[in-house]
Amino acid sequence: MPINDSFLQELRYKTDIEDIISTYVTLRKRGSTLTGLCPFHNEKTPSFTVYPETQSFYCFGCGAGGDAVTFIRKIENLDYTDAVRALAERAGMQMPSDGFDDSLSKRRRRILEANRQAAKFFNSRLMSEDGQMALSYYLNRGLSKKTITKFGLGFAPNGWRELTKALKAQGFSESELVEAGLARRSDKGCYDNFRNRVMTPIIDVYGNVIAFGGRVLDDSKPKYINTGDTLAYKKTNELFGLNFAKDSGKRTLILCEGYMDVIAMHQAGFTNAVAGCGTALTSEQVRLISRYADEVILAYDADEAGQKAVEKAIQLFKQTSLKIRVPALQYGKDPDEIIKNVGAEKFGAMLEGAASDLEFKILEIRKKHNLNLTQGKIDFVNDIVKLLADVSPVEKDLYVSRLSEELGIDKRNLSAQLDDYVRKNARSKKRAEYKKVVNDSIRDNAKISYDSGSSVKKLKAEERLIFLLIKYPDCYKILNGFSPDVLTQGFTRKIFDLVCENIRSGIAVDLINFGDKLTVDETGRFSGILARGKESADPKREFTDCLNVITSEHGKKNDKTASVLDDDEFRKAFGNT
Repeated sequence: MPINDSFLQELRYKTDIEDIISTYVTLRKRGSTLTGLCPFHNEKTPSFTVYPETQSFYCFGCGAGGDAVTFIRKIENLDYTDAVRALAERAGMQMPSDGFDDSLSKRRRRILEANRQAAKFFNSRLMSEDGQMALSYYLNRGLSKKTITKFGLGFAPNGWRELTKALKAQGFSESELVEAGLARRSDKGCYDNFRNRVMTPIIDVYGNVIAFGGRVLDDSKPKYINTGDTLAYKKTNELFGLNFAKDSGKRTLILCEGYMDVIAMHQAGFTNAVAGCGTALTSEQVRLISRYADEVILAYDADEAGQKAVEKAIQLFKQTSLKIRVPALQYGKDPDEIIKNVGAEKFGAMLEGAASDLEFKILEIRKKHNLNLTQGKIDFVNDIVKLLADVSPVEKDLYVSRLSEELGIDKRNLSAQLDDYVRKNARSKKRAEYKKVVNDSIRDNAKISYDSGSSVKKLKAEERLIFLLIKYPDCYKILNGFSPDVLTQGFTRKIFDLVCENIRSGIAVDLINFGDKLTVDETGRFSGILARGKESADPKREFTDCLNVITSEHGKKNDKTASVLDDDEFRKAFGNT
């Protein structure tokens, strides 16, 4: 059963969505709304809007939307009940003990508790007699016992069922251990997922042990085993070490590749170091970094694979407002090795001298060309103008001046070539953008119309109908004799039925009252209806008009192509892009 309505209404009154979202997003006032860069997709121009009046948010870029519960669900990767619980704790409210189905939330909490107990088990075995080889491994890597304790490092013994037996004795079922990724099933029963490995617990920003990384002590394969995605862990969303780095007091995060790099850097005093979970940096991890930092230093491995990873990371970070710097790492292949070879002070100097992402790219381009040859200079300039086309005027002038002096080329000629490229590129980019907008509109309209069997005219009338019903509940009285069967089946019919049910029951038509009945995507679409809706001078007349359009369109023969806008119609509707 859902959480009772009175509890949700009290939670709504005690929760200010602006306060909630502003802890994650920098918001700026714009009339009666607030705007900021969307935390759910990479963007440079704000399309994320908060509506204090309706206690909702909507992103016109990616379609994410909802209320405070939806926001916490998405940004913290929680299920509905845990998101409500998090907001209730923030508001000083006690969750009701009954009246709702908490099964998914309970499963997640059991996974977290199993992980916590597993971390204790691994750490105790590391300090036991049979863990001496694993302890020596850490000590030989230069880690102190204080660091080992701080990061909760451990050892998974070589037996097949030692962890499983220990946790079953504490009341955990085999199914729970399998769901947590701590055990696997076979014909002979459950057995430990991690065996004869040094263990690194992955801890989230709330202090929960959400996953583990295990490394062999010899040359056996696979070298690494990591927890797969569970109800408590999704590797693409997490950063190792962020639980400590967020409290470093710095708005700069050092991003490196491996867990051991992070641990070694923290021990050396670089307490703002983190690493991505998984083999490649993701857009979700980039957005997480942008919540805790204004600048990121990419301290990836110095080998070819590491430098390619830097280039990919730069492309992801360029979609944010974060300042990016890249150090020229020497005296070792990674931060851990460099600190061992030359010490923390010299490594710190490398970080202090880290180049901007633009400088890094220029250096990478320079490596590809022989500047002692005329053709080498020409090819180098051709590549550089593409790079400088998107930078600020001041940066263009500074780099053109520097390159002019370095290459022995007149600054006016370099500037002319750069300006010519910018003009040509701007024209082709504008044509491509216009073509994409037209094609996207045609495709989306055609898909919605085809999938639903409804014309675009009917779909728009239905959206307006729902908005008017929410904004002006008195319109409900006009529905007498109206058959909901004429509405487009699926999302539209579902929202219509939910809104009408609340109005009939005297329950407020607020987003928070629909959270347990809608998916996150459906909540986003619902929020889009609210965000796009405009107040009406005569809501009942307009509501009646919408009903007439819906009924009329429903009666027409379904023409799957009639609703698609041609180029001329698109320009009239949306302006000449």
